[in-house]
Amino acid sequence: MTFQTYIEEQRSKHLEELFELLSIPSISALPDHKEDTHRAAEWFASALRNLGMDNVELYPTNGHPIVYGEWLKAQGKPTVLIYGHYDVQPVDPLHLWDTAPFEPAIREESIYARGASDDKGQTFMHLKALEAILKTTGTLPFNFKICIEGEEEVGSPNLPVFIEEKKDMLAADVIVVSDTAMMEEDKPTICYGLRGMCGFQLDVKGPRRDLHSGLYGGAVQNPIHAVVELLQSFHDKDGVITVEGFYDKVVPLTEDEKAAFEALNASEESVMNEVGVTELFGEKGYTHLERTWVRPTLEVNGIYGGFQGEGIKTVLPSEAHAKITCRLVPDQDPDEILELLQKHVKEHTPPGVEVTVSLFDKGAPFVTPFDHPAIQAASRAFEKVFEVPTAFTRGGGSLPIVSNLDEILKAPIVLMGFGLPSDNVHAPNENFKLKNFDKGLLTLCYYWEELEGVL
Repeated sequence: MTFQTYIEEQRSKHLEELFELLSIPSISALPDHKEDTHRAAEWFASALRNLGMDNVELYPTNGHPIVYGEWLKAQGKPTVLIYGHYDVQPVDPLHLWDTAPFEPAIREESIYARGASDDKGQTFMHLKALEAILKTTGTLPFNFKICIEGEEEVGSPNLPVFIEEKKDMLAADVIVVSDTAMMEEDKPTICYGLRGMCGFQLDVKGPRRDLHSGLYGGAVQNPIHAVVELLQSFHDKDGVITVEGFYDKVVPLTEDEKAAFEALNASEESVMNEVGVTELFGEKGYTHLERTWVRPTLEVNGIYGGFQGEGIKTVLPSEAHAKITCRLVPDQDPDEILELLQKHVKEHTPPGVEVTVSLFDKGAPFVTPFDHPAIQAASRAFEKVFEVPTAFTRGGGSLPIVSNLDEILKAPIVLMGFGLPSDNVHAPNENFKLKNFDKGLLTLCYYWEELEGVL
């Protein structure tokens, strides 16, 4: 029997098992679901044992446990580490779901449930792909280690420490993650890089109390004016970030990468139509894809201060605030960028106010060269199943844990995602197309075959 036949024959059973997993409300952000989240960890631990994995453990953390298992019987062969997560996002607003988020349902050829795409469904596929190979060949082409965490949706606060402490146990030649999406339906996509991130808040303090704008306006610095002036100082009129040293370590796009991006034939007009604007704006001299994938950014995410109610109140506020995040690219270091930003704020603080900078989350950028043999093997596996060329992309967003895996384990990372932008991850009616579930299983099986020839 081939793995293709096995997967076809076991499809109903696989879906039953996946539905059982999706029925567990493992919302890591909500304390009321702590037991449910632990139950999802136990589910994966049991699944790993049934698969034939050895040394299956639930490693406790200060939050939710980390599930680990290994199959190290391919003597002399390379090792693959598969990473995934079993926790999910909250489901609010509940009234916008067409079916209950933890009562999986199939309609319109998609599985609807929280976690169907992000990331229970995709992690589950890895287990079933390995099962298909084991059942049909009796062995695996590599040594496999599987690490599944329960806190990805709350920023993976405990996983970096675990990776550092267990880096010998987790050591691998290739790391594979399925927690991303394809560009569009029937367009297989390999994301070979992600931007990093750092965030901070500006708190601008002026007078000790709110003041009457008629009595004090024009004589006392307005904190809202000050915060606007500060924010304006971060960019020039062409969208270029003016923080001294901000671009110093940015790695330019290679000619091969430029060609790969051009081959995607991305339409900037379709982007404008999608988001409802009449023109795009950003760093001068770069395309939309380059601006969102390989160039760093500084964006104001929120600004507030003064009177917010209906109507008008003639007040000069005591304070104003702004929340800012930067997306970073290789080889920008989040700590260095934050130092540059704090220096910039200090040098550009308007008179009459005091400014405090509070630092938030941060994560390093990540990239594996898209011509790496492990990535090219993934491309060939995709093309065997989808029968169209694979798109090579970088992600504009950030997965901080991927950069942690990269920095600590120092192995190439292959992001093989099977979701779609229309999957509604983090939103009501999250779903995962059955076609992608079926094709994804085959693609993963073919990948291990293709990878065997290059590792």
